[in-house]
Amino acid sequence: MKRMKDMKWMVLGASGQLGQEWVMALERDGEDVYGLSRKDLDIARMDDVKRVVEEIKPDIIINCAAYTKVDQAEVEIELAEEINIHAPGILGRVTAAAGIMLVHYSTDYVFPGLEEHRHQYPDGYPESFPPDPVNAYGSTKWLGEQQIRAQNGNHVIIRVSWLCGRYGSNFISTMLRLAGERDRLRVVNDQYGCPTFTEAVVHNTRALIENNIKGTIHLSSGGVTTWYDFAREIFRISGTNVILEPIPTSEYPTPANRPKWSRLDIRQLAGVPGTRILPWQEELERFLTRT
Repeated sequence: MKRMKDMKWMVLGASGQLGQEWVMALERDGEDVYGLSRKDLDIARMDDVKRVVEEIKPDIIINCAAYTKVDQAEVEIELAEEINIHAPGILGRVTAAAGIMLVHYSTDYVFPGLEEHRHQYPDGYPESFPPDPVNAYGSTKWLGEQQIRAQNGNHVIIRVSWLCGRYGSNFISTMLRLAGERDRLRVVNDQYGCPTFTEAVVHNTRALIENNIKGTIHLSSGGVTTWYDFAREIFRISGTNVILEPIPTSEYPTPANRPKWSRLDIRQLAGVPGTRILPWQEELERFLTRT
């Protein structure tokens, strides 16, 4: 592979929270980057993908495009399958044939998230744990991973959890918005995981690329929390006054099942030179004080 400074980058899903972070970081560093949103390229159409790849001739494609509406995926299954399964398969075939590096993001929701796994795997699910999703979103992301692997191309699949960034909607922006509208909030306190911040995702992914890491790897901040404790820390750091009440999942039913334990084991990531892994509380403070 070329040196990173000599590479031409293509970022897909460039209008999303992770895609925007990627484009901003690469442009800031003077990299040769092409950011494409869905209106620029429908990655579920093989002919369109081939044409654009032949025109741009990227050295690396960063696929941030995904259908991420967990509850809506239960009813919009065809759209979720198109974006999360069919499109990654096309990208896998095109990049494998052209010798292009493909970086693809997946999710902690590929795992079953059983409550007993919190005690059996206290460091989180390792990359080798057999996926067994509990909802349609997780199932489509898992099948999309398999589509890419089947092509035997030059790729890395990066699973992230509880993604938050300065662009778009996420748990942090939702909590701050709701706190401005209500005096009291009820937040689930029996689902465990760890936030991942887009700035750190870009930094750590670049370290993986620099070290020529291939295959599947987990990426998140350090530590573990619940949605309730995450919200409490958001309000503490931001100085937001709101009454926060912890509730069990049973009191907040949703169309899609949610895993009770979705922490990712990031020890493999920690062994890669140049990666930055901070406790989620530190990453949150960095995020809220610079956003």
